Amino acid sequence: MHKIETICALATAIGQSGIGVIRVSGPLSKVIANKVLNVELEPRIAYYGSFYNEESNQVDKGVAIYFPGPQSYTGEDVLELQGHGGMSVLRKLLETVIFFGARIWEPGEFTKRAFLNGKIDLVQAEAVQDLIQASSDKSALSAVRSLTGEFSEKINKLLKIFCWEKKLAKAQF
Repeated sequence: MHKIETICALATAIGQSGIGVIRVSGPLSKVIANKVLNVELEPRIAYYGSFYNEESNQVDKGVAIYFPGPQSYTGEDVLELQGHGGMSVLRKLLETVIFFGARIWEPGEFTKRAFLNGKIDLVQAEAVQDLIQASSDKSALSAVRSLTGEFSEKINKLLKIFCWEKKLAKAQF
């Protein structure tokens, strides 16, 4: 049996910015939230407060949101920590999340989990990368249309028609 690990990643671009986001997905998300915040989060309610490390020292202050699965992007429990965007602060917060049981993500792993948990189909999973890499408004719009399921819906309709016609042709012989 495959054990689902809790993963974490810096969800914002590397560099200095006003805000930096760390995303956590997996069964330990809520436990990690409780340890980092010293408070029990209510689902889908933004909480503003201090973030603490394993030694109970304050690392940063920011916003935390907990999304219980399956109502999350990955279909798993997800925690989002939104703190200040300095790399030193984000590194320490990421180290803290890892200390409490998460591991660093592999590229594309959040979207892979969304696909494996039935939150998105393969076309939508590929559209995530297309949207991230879009270099024009037109390519971004095309990716969004695929991401929202518009393309998959059209393909599925065509497949149903094709299968129906195939069954009908078989029935006539």
